[in-house]
Amino acid sequence: MKFIVGLGNPGDEYKRTYHNIGFMAVDKLAKKLGVSICKSKFNALYAQTNIAGEIVFLIKPLTYMNNSGEAVAQFSKFYKVAPENIFIICDDIDLDKGVSRFREHGSAGTHNGLKSIVHSLNSENFPRLKIGAGNDKSIPLVDYVVSRIDDESMLKIESAIDEGLEKVLKLIGNE
Repeated sequence: MKFIVGLGNPGDEYKRTYHNIGFMAVDKLAKKLGVSICKSKFNALYAQTNIAGEIVFLIKPLTYMNNSGEAVAQFSKFYKVAPENIFIICDDIDLDKGVSRFREHGSAGTHNGLKSIVHSLNSENFPRLKIGAGNDKSIPLVDYVVSRIDDESMLKIESAIDEGLEKVLKLIGNE
C-alpha cells in the first residue's frame, strides 16, 4: 500500500495559489486515474485506487499547510504504511516555475508542510515531489505563496506537475 499526498490549503480562496500546487497535482492524478477524491477521514479528503496492482490512496489533508503532518500520520498509523511508501507532493519556492524535483528522502528545508510531516512521522525518510513555485521577493513570502497563479505561470507549473507525476507513477510501477 502506498499514499500519494498533495499538500495545500482547503477553501476556495486558496484554489490556484502556489501553496496549493500539491492539491492540484493530486487532483490531476485522480482525474487521470478516473477516481474522485471525495471520501473523508482523519481530517483529509481521499480516494482509494489501484496502480499496477498496488493499493494507492490519494490524500489531500484539510489541516492547512502547517499542520499537514497530522492527517498524514493518522493515515500512516491506521493503515500501517511506512514513511518510505508515502509520496508527498508540494510547492517549492526555491525552484523556478516549471521545474520538478524528486527526492527519495531529505530535510524539510523551509517548507512548513514538510516540517509538519517530518515532525508527525518522526522521519525524513519519505519520497517527495517538489514543484517549482518561484518566488517574487518584492512581496512577503507568506503573501506570495497564497497569491493567485497567472496563466503563463500555470502552464509552466502544469508541465512540471505532469513530468513529476510520471516519475511517481513509474516508481509505483505504472508505466
